[in-house]
Amino acid sequence: MEKIATFTLPETRFLSNFYPYKNKEGDKYPEKVSVFWDGMEFDCTEKAYQAAKTLDMELRQKISKMTPYEAKQYWVGRENEVRRDWHNIKFSVLRDLNFQKYRNSPKLRQMLLDTGDAVLEEGNTWGDTYWGICNGVGENNLGKILMEIREALR
Repeated sequence: MEKIATFTLPETRFLSNFYPYKNKEGDKYPEKVSVFWDGMEFDCTEKAYQAAKTLDMELRQKISKMTPYEAKQYWVGRENEVRRDWHNIKFSVLRDLNFQKYRNSPKLRQMLLDTGDAVLEEGNTWGDTYWGICNGVGENNLGKILMEIREALR
């Protein structure tokens, strides 16, 4: 069975939570993303995911204006400020945001469907073994979510 082993290549970047952002400078791919969390719109699932870590609406607003790289980096050293129930809800939050991403964009939906039956694996070098696979180890929860969404969209 075919496998897509990373979401960092130009042709697989659309599978990344950082899409449509290409790089840390804020350059973007042309296809827009629109997802909502708690009534607030975000242009990227990563930014919405990072904003969901707090119940502070002002901080969510601030995170919505960051690049996804800045939003993720914001929490480094601030882990004790993350909402108490985060560990229990983070999977369902990211699942919901990704369902929205592909449901709200016909183009992204088709791109996901065009992956066919390929195994989607969020291979990475930064040590994320919860959402992805690093050095052959990991739960690949993002890949599992994307394959679940792909099947539901069929």
